[in-house]
Amino acid sequence: MSVTRRRPSAKVLTYAVLTVGLAAWLVPFAWMALGSVKTQGEILQRPPTWWPENPTGANFAAWFDRLGFTTYFTNSLVVAAATVLGNLVFCSMVGYALAKVDFPGKRALFVVVMVTLMVPGVVTFVPLFVMVSKLGLVNTYAALVLPFVTTPLGVFLMRQFILGIPDSLLEAARIDGAGELRIFARVVMPLCGPPLATLGILTFLSSWNNFLWPLVAAQSESRYTLPVALSLYSTGQNATDYGLLLAGSVLVITPILLLFVALQRYFIRGVATTGLK
Repeated sequence: MSVTRRRPSAKVLTYAVLTVGLAAWLVPFAWMALGSVKTQGEILQRPPTWWPENPTGANFAAWFDRLGFTTYFTNSLVVAAATVLGNLVFCSMVGYALAKVDFPGKRALFVVVMVTLMVPGVVTFVPLFVMVSKLGLVNTYAALVLPFVTTPLGVFLMRQFILGIPDSLLEAARIDGAGELRIFARVVMPLCGPPLATLGILTFLSSWNNFLWPLVAAQSESRYTLPVALSLYSTGQNATDYGLLLAGSVLVITPILLLFVALQRYFIRGVATTGLK
């Protein structure tokens, strides 16, 4: 009897490649989590070891007891939440106007939005700080939030999704006497769950990890966000406290991971359906 050899299917090869990629992606996170419970000497020893010989929670305790983690966490949460709320509201409004409302200059405005997508943030950094400074908003929550309450990417994302909403739904609401604001709130927004979740995750991630702007706009410890505190307090003049740095990194990344796990279904759906009609 002849034995026929079956080649691995494309599905098996795909899973194998994805498994290898996932393992390579998880290695730095595993090293960070394990290093956060090591002492400074154990982290710097050669050759390096994966598992901590004497696990310690001193690095995390230092953040909570000595470095005021609660204050920095609260600042980051307030700034991120306000930024996300602003983007969800204003980007949706602008996206709805560009997608379903006819007005003079509509195409030109959309071109401006697309052009601003290609402008690096560093180009507007200095003019933005000068404007915030002249308004007297330096070292306030407003300085950390207002420059980012609307983004070109958010407007584009919402506009592309709202384009796929049938015009017949909006016309039926207009026939019933509903105004544009009511149509937007009662008809359009309930259908925009996936893109809103996608925009919320992207905005939260960007705001939570933002370092350079809070470093300049927040000029006192009472307004520092987590990335700023992580950089300033884990790096001294002569040496870096790697245990403190790794523990702080774990504390910074945990809320992002929890948010993505909770909303990943909507995030994937929003990315997959944006732009489809």
